[in-house]
Amino acid sequence: MKFALPKPLRALLLICSLLPALAMAETANVAAASNMQFALEEIAARFQKDTGHTPRLVFGSSGNLYRQISQGAPFQLFLSADEAYVEQLAAAGKTLDEGVLYGLGRIALMAPKGSTLAAAGELEGLQAALAAGRIEKFAIANPEHAPYGRAAEQALRHAGLWDVLQGKLVLGENIAQAAQFATSGNAQGGIVAYSLALSPGVAERGEFALIPSGWHQPLRQRMVLLKGANAGAQAFYHYLRQPAAQAIMAKYGFDMPEQN
Repeated sequence: MKFALPKPLRALLLICSLLPALAMAETANVAAASNMQFALEEIAARFQKDTGHTPRLVFGSSGNLYRQISQGAPFQLFLSADEAYVEQLAAAGKTLDEGVLYGLGRIALMAPKGSTLAAAGELEGLQAALAAGRIEKFAIANPEHAPYGRAAEQALRHAGLWDVLQGKLVLGENIAQAAQFATSGNAQGGIVAYSLALSPGVAERGEFALIPSGWHQPLRQRMVLLKGANAGAQAFYHYLRQPAAQAIMAKYGFDMPEQN
């Protein structure tokens, strides 16, 4: 004789059986520096396939994202291009811990196809083009809130070109916008994130050359879980530290930190 469970109990058991699947479907709200766009989109697609979690990615300058988080924006994971922003959020009690380094960034000089600017890492091509009056516009991210903009300023100062470029600079709100300016043909070139220069959509628009890492402060990129991070955000955070994700970041030019 078959034993039939009462209808309320069957409903309760059904809900319990669905709980793991519902947890696996949690959406993580991720705030990430713009230089991470192509690498993180590729990682997120693989992560979703592997785990069922769906990261919702929002890209911007690290400084602007930091301000949004400080003001209560509902992000659960923050990938900053400057670890100082993570440290400030941790000091303010808005994170679960101090986070970890996830990559070391680089910058590159980018010249669009047909530009009068020669792509040379030590900026001799930029110096020659400036001396010849061939530079009307040159793009970088805004140094006030974009870490890659600050690195660009430091490199230009190192080369003695910062003052010469005043009046010619076109400032992107973030490094992705600066890369767009630098490759659009409206500027003779710019300084962009190496990770963006390597991406197919940007690399095909021109030529680039790495700028020596000693010409600017290290771009130490740190990520951290924010207070209230759900299971999806925590799973993505841990996934980003796995070999598969790190291999993708290395493909986009990030150096992997030896220790956190």
